[in-house]
Amino acid sequence: MRLPSMSQPFLLAPIAECAPGPPGAQVRLAGMGARGVGKSAMIVRFLTKRFIGDYEPNTGNLYSRLVRLEGDHVAVQIQDTPGCIQAQEDCVQVLDSISRCVKWAEGFLLVYSITDYGSYQSVRPLYQHIRKVHPDARTPVIIVGNKADLLHARQVQAKEGLQLANELGSLFLEISTSDDSQGVCDVFQYLCKEVSKLQHAGSTDRRRSSIIPRPKSPNMQDLKRRFKQALSSKVK
Repeated sequence: MRLPSMSQPFLLAPIAECAPGPPGAQVRLAGMGARGVGKSAMIVRFLTKRFIGDYEPNTGNLYSRLVRLEGDHVAVQIQDTPGCIQAQEDCVQVLDSISRCVKWAEGFLLVYSITDYGSYQSVRPLYQHIRKVHPDARTPVIIVGNKADLLHARQVQAKEGLQLANELGSLFLEISTSDDSQGVCDVFQYLCKEVSKLQHAGSTDRRRSSIIPRPKSPNMQDLKRRFKQALSSKVK
């Protein structure tokens, strides 16, 4: 099945669409967080190495591209979600779209802006919702404090982000999407690797469960002993 076109008119260059691959060859990620925290900028930065500061309001774009991961090319799909926590209009529809995204994705990026304390507060309920849908603690979730270059406008201290991540059992990073392309790349590379590990482990478990145990070969010495016992009892 061919994926829909992912290019948007406000991008400097269209993001190349990946070719369809065999089942299980794709990594599905989701970027989540309040409105205006820089989710779209992070995704585009990762896929194109470009930083674009201004975006149209996000309606939930799906990006797809082949990404090189440890020598191999992996088809990565990244769902960019609308800012659900701060959205008031048509809230039911927004929450429903978030729920569908959580069910679909295999790895999650929870983003807040260090200049917006309200966006920081939205991380916990999003994380809790993810864990309701994916109770397996191995499902990778990274908490990212974005806009680390705007220190003069900081509202969330780095220690607060680290404390929240420790409480939730998640990894935490502070980055600047505008200034740190490598930091953005590291975040997504880590998510891709963790999802790939889970996919590999899951396929191995399925193969093991599908194998019918081979019956044990009879112990000839034990059979001879039982046969002798049977004969001796008949003689008696």
